[in-house]
Amino acid sequence: MRLVMLGGPGSGKGTQSKELSQVLGNTVISTGDILRESIANQTPLGIQAQEYVEKGELVPDIMMIEFIKERLIRSDVENGWILEGYPRSAFQAEELDFLLEDLNQHLDRAIYLKVSEETMKQRSFQRGKADDKPEIVDRRIKNFNEVTVSILEFYEYKKKLLTIDAEKNSQEVKEDILKNLKS
Repeated sequence: MRLVMLGGPGSGKGTQSKELSQVLGNTVISTGDILRESIANQTPLGIQAQEYVEKGELVPDIMMIEFIKERLIRSDVENGWILEGYPRSAFQAEELDFLLEDLNQHLDRAIYLKVSEETMKQRSFQRGKADDKPEIVDRRIKNFNEVTVSILEFYEYKKKLLTIDAEKNSQEVKEDILKNLKS
């Protein structure tokens, strides 16, 4: 199964992606992890992305598409994958569709973990990651509201969107997702 996990900062994308991968037996592809690894290893793409990440800004679409393309051709994704944190714009969603077509893969569902802005902030600060500073979290939420919401319309139009109330505890959210994937 190939899934896209959508949601704002602190919505539970990482937690749910890991939980679902254990149940479904597929690979989690986290754009945050890809970016952090590439920056730490100072790869050519990582060096270019670093300035955006440090400011809490979105990495440009063309760069993200390259990161995803490099990742989707690895052998560990043959049994399926969960893309966590990508796409983040309608343009990226369309480009992902084109890329998947080129790779002879298809997307099963886009799962949107819906939470309030208050919950996004609260959960982001609780994580304690170095890049979860108040001004950066606020900028991420603003970016999410301005850019990412158009993706929901894109996947709704394609009849791929599954919206989940993610204000609940993680176990309940996981159960809701699995129940809806089976139906």
